[in-house]
Amino acid sequence: MSVTPTRRTVLRGAAVAAALPVAGTLATGPASAAPDARDATGLGTNVLVFDPSMGDAAIQARVDAVFKIQESNQFGTERYALAFKPGTYNVDINVGFYTHVLGLGQSPDDVVINGHVTADAQWFQGNGTQNFWRAAENLCIVPPDGLERWAVSQAAPMRRTHVKGNMTLWPSPPGNRWSSGGFLADSVVDGQVESGSQQQWLSRNDTFGSWTGANWNMVFVGTQGAPAQSFPSPPMTTVDRTPVVREKPFLTVDAHGSYHVFVPALRRNSTGTTWASGKAAGHGIPLSAFHVARPGDSARTLNRALSQGRHLLFTPGIYRLSAPLQVTRPGTVVLGLGLATLQAVNGNSLVEVADVDDVTVAGLLLEAASAGSPVLLRVGEGRSRRNHSGRPTALFDVFARIGGVVAGGTEVAIRIDSNDVIVDHIWVWRADHGLDGSVGWSVNPAGTGFLVNGDRVTTYGLFAEHFQKYEVLWNGNHGRTYFFQNEHPYDVPTQSAWVHHGTRGYAAYKVADSVTDHRAWGLGSYCFFNLQADIYADRAYEVPDTPGVVLTDLMTVCLNGPGGGGILHCVNNSGDPVQNGFGTYFMKGYSNGVATV
Repeated sequence: MSVTPTRRTVLRGAAVAAALPVAGTLATGPASAAPDARDATGLGTNVLVFDPSMGDAAIQARVDAVFKIQESNQFGTERYALAFKPGTYNVDINVGFYTHVLGLGQSPDDVVINGHVTADAQWFQGNGTQNFWRAAENLCIVPPDGLERWAVSQAAPMRRTHVKGNMTLWPSPPGNRWSSGGFLADSVVDGQVESGSQQQWLSRNDTFGSWTGANWNMVFVGTQGAPAQSFPSPPMTTVDRTPVVREKPFLTVDAHGSYHVFVPALRRNSTGTTWASGKAAGHGIPLSAFHVARPGDSARTLNRALSQGRHLLFTPGIYRLSAPLQVTRPGTVVLGLGLATLQAVNGNSLVEVADVDDVTVAGLLLEAASAGSPVLLRVGEGRSRRNHSGRPTALFDVFARIGGVVAGGTEVAIRIDSNDVIVDHIWVWRADHGLDGSVGWSVNPAGTGFLVNGDRVTTYGLFAEHFQKYEVLWNGNHGRTYFFQNEHPYDVPTQSAWVHHGTRGYAAYKVADSVTDHRAWGLGSYCFFNLQADIYADRAYEVPDTPGVVLTDLMTVCLNGPGGGGILHCVNNSGDPVQNGFGTYFMKGYSNGVATV
């Protein structure tokens, strides 16, 4: 079943204030106040490790206690990882904000949950468009009623799961049951996936029994059982093979109780999962090779560990850093559990990766908690001719936030200068709603969300919202994007505040005039200007008119009412406007100045 989405105006912004009174009471405790907190594993008190010998009732009680704290805790300080050792569990797991559910086996089928692992939206009256910042991975889920529900929006990945049944991607009734943007990778759903109200979605290297439903932008890359290419009616974009990717590293425990981080191997021209036909290729790193970080660790402490050749494992919590982490050694893994959050508190950057091979940064939320940060995450420093195609650096589930919790600003959220980098699911977000005093045109300023200077950079699942200049600016050659989701800034006060060189607004996705080769599939850009100031963007996408730059399956949506403004063209000066009321426009392709509709 497919439901046509309506405007997101009630999803974010002023309506949030009415939806957060409970969150305000839940967010007051310290991040270490885990229910029945113990640290028997050395992973910190906010990593709750379960094994079947604990008993299902006791495990259920602890899981429920976490959900009670986190269900509506959108801007709170608490962070949790719920980690399950190999075995079988008869529990239901509701996944709230900043909650990371993970199995600790080598295969998803090593940890069997005879129950649900659910993201729903009754905390927000059945509206799932703010179900951010949560994750589930490396599990076999056997829902007793045959239906798994994962009703999420941005920054809520599900990876490396086996669903023995059907799966639905929209909230349960009552309410409007909206949801808006999700990511599923390296997973098997034995039955049917129903998208429902999902506005946009990316499936990468999955296997489905079948799929039903579509709204605006549904993208499938290297997915077995995906629907056939049919954009725009319905708007399905299907790419048969994934050109180059490796999967996100994950934590495991062996029969002797020793922990390792498994790093999957690079794959090329792949379909389906890494694990369904046997053990995934890759290598393990013992936890003893990691500095296990805990909230309170300083940048100096973390950088000392890096300089000694150690990897970093961030346990759940908030890390206030006054200087950036310097990652200079090839092969370094920087992995977060439980949406571990790094805050820039001194106008600093947060993570700086040198122009070296095979670095991993994964599972982190990066936050501008002060004014003037030049960038939050940078890979490389300046243009380079180094070829990293054999051992590319990769980012997985890295999310950037400017505003929402505290006022802060940055010129660029994520900047990629190195070549051959793989980006697998990011959300860069200049907040459009949040706690009092954290959001406003001059309160949480942010220029560009995602800046690419390197060549041969590949992105899967690029989400960028509300930045004040180009949301995405691509200067490198031979770039590839598979799925893009965007919203223009809501809070543009006047047209004169959002204009450059005579152009109204900024394109959401800008490929520089110097680029000769670039491809992108499945792009969506939306506007909702909420101040009724008659604001326009001249175009959503801006690219050079050259044969090597090709956009495939793209669309625009206007969500604001009369008097709000809109987007006047889809690409460059091509495509019909969407303006002054709900409307959509679909374009099959654009290259060399020619639009295909």
